[in-house]
Amino acid sequence: MKMQPMQKGAFMRGLDHMIIKEIPTPSAGAGKVVVSLEYVGICGSDVHYFHSGRIGDYIVDLDSDYMLGHECAGTVVEVGEGVTDLKVGDKVAIEPGHTCGKCEFCKAGLYNLCPDVIFLATPPVQGCNMEYIEYPADWCFKLPDNMTTKEGALIEPLSVGFHAANQADVQVGDTVVILGSGCIGLVTLLSSKAHGAGKIIVADLVDARLQKALELGADYVINSKEVDALAEISRLTDGKGADKVFETAGSPVTIAQTAFAVKRGGTICLVGLSSQSEITYNFSQIMDKEAKIVSVFRYRNIYPKAIAAVAKGAIDVKKIVTHEFDLDHIQEAYDEAVNNKTDLVKAVIKIK
Repeated sequence: MKMQPMQKGAFMRGLDHMIIKEIPTPSAGAGKVVVSLEYVGICGSDVHYFHSGRIGDYIVDLDSDYMLGHECAGTVVEVGEGVTDLKVGDKVAIEPGHTCGKCEFCKAGLYNLCPDVIFLATPPVQGCNMEYIEYPADWCFKLPDNMTTKEGALIEPLSVGFHAANQADVQVGDTVVILGSGCIGLVTLLSSKAHGAGKIIVADLVDARLQKALELGADYVINSKEVDALAEISRLTDGKGADKVFETAGSPVTIAQTAFAVKRGGTICLVGLSSQSEITYNFSQIMDKEAKIVSVFRYRNIYPKAIAAVAKGAIDVKKIVTHEFDLDHIQEAYDEAVNNKTDLVKAVIKIK
C-alpha cells in the first residue's frame, strides 16, 4: 500500500502553547486545488484564540489540538478535476471563507453574511498554519507576476480595510479619523488613501504604531495616552469633526469617542470587535448630527480589487509587516504577538 505523504502543521494545544506535528498532505478533489503555502499572517483573532480560547460565541475546544491561521498565500501544486482557471505554478491568495452560494445573502451578493460560511480558523473549522492546503479553486485568486506571496497573504487584512472604506463611502477630499493603529487601522488608512481621502488623522496609545501610520501616509497622529484625543481631533478639524470616523481598536473607550469625533452629517464605521457586548454610547450626539453608523463583518467582493490595487502600486501593503518568523518558531511568533504591544504591528509566518 502506498504511503500518504506527510507535511508539517502547527497547532495550539491548550492556551498559549503551540506544537508542530506531522499530518497528511492533501490531494486535490474535484473543483479544488492544492496550494503550497508560503506565508500565513497572524491576525488579532488568532491571538485571541491562542491566548484566551474564544472570541464571543466562537470557542476553541481545548481538549483537542486546534490549528490557527487564515491569512495565506502560496503556489498551486495540484489541480483537481473541473478546475480550468488555475494551473500548477500559479501564485494565489486564498480568501479564507467559502460560502453556500444558495442563501438570500449569497444571492444578493452579501456573501460575507452567509450563515453557513466555512471560514478558516474560526472554531470548529481548522486553519492553515501548515505546508499544504486543499481549497476550492473558486476562492483562490491568482496573483500577477509582480506580486509576492507575502503581499498575497496580506490581501486578507487589506480586504477588511478596503471593505471599511467602501462601507463608509470614503470620497476624494474627505477628512478621515482612524481610532486604532494596529494592523486593521493601518489597512483602513491605506484603503482610505487609495479612495482619495484628503486628511487622515490616526489615534493610538503606542508610539511605534503611530510612527508606522505616519510612514504609511497619515497626515497627523495622536497619542491618546498623552493628550485628549477628542480635543486634538476638534483642533485639527477646525471644530467640525471628521467626515468619516473609523473605530478599529475594538475598545469601548474609542467606540464611545466616535459619536463626538464625527462631523455633522458624517459617517461612523465600526470595524474593531469589542470583548464587551454592551457599551455605553451617546446617541443624542448621533441624532443631533444626523450621523450614520455602519459596520464591518469581514468583507465581500474585494479580493480582485485589492490585488489590483497592490499590483498597480496604489497600495503598498507589505510595509505593515514588522516581524517575520519561520514555521518552526511559531511559538515565539505567537508569544511576541501576545506580549509585544510596543512595536509589533503585523507578524507573518514564512512557511517555506
